[in-house]
Amino acid sequence: MKAKSIVAEKSFEFAKGIIEVYKHLKFDRKEFELSKQLVKSGTSIGANIEEALGAQSDRDFLSKISISYKEARECKYWIRLLSETDLLPVDQSKKLIPQIDEISRMLASTQFTMQKKISKQKTNSYLKTQDA
Repeated sequence: MKAKSIVAEKSFEFAKGIIEVYKHLKFDRKEFELSKQLVKSGTSIGANIEEALGAQSDRDFLSKISISYKEARECKYWIRLLSETDLLPVDQSKKLIPQIDEISRMLASTQFTMQKKISKQKTNSYLKTQDA
């Protein structure tokens, strides 16, 4: 059985919260464009993490995690914009910002670790060809 990914679980829970915010923006506030941007970026984080977990290689994994990280940064931008333009209640943004910051830190750490692993593999591969 595959071990659970904490960042995958956190991003899934975050996405559920984003969908609730989207429904509020769309139906209560009648905001259609920015809310779509928010829901796309907010749900894409977890989708890309899931793709990373099924990656065919370390480079593929890194690529998907990097996309997730960029989507997390974009999502934070939309949360801030919606909050500072009074479309998103402050209490909701105060709940979402720490969550997305935590997810972003986890993704950045994962990126860094995988980049080091890939770099080490390249070095080891190079050294093996030099010994031959």
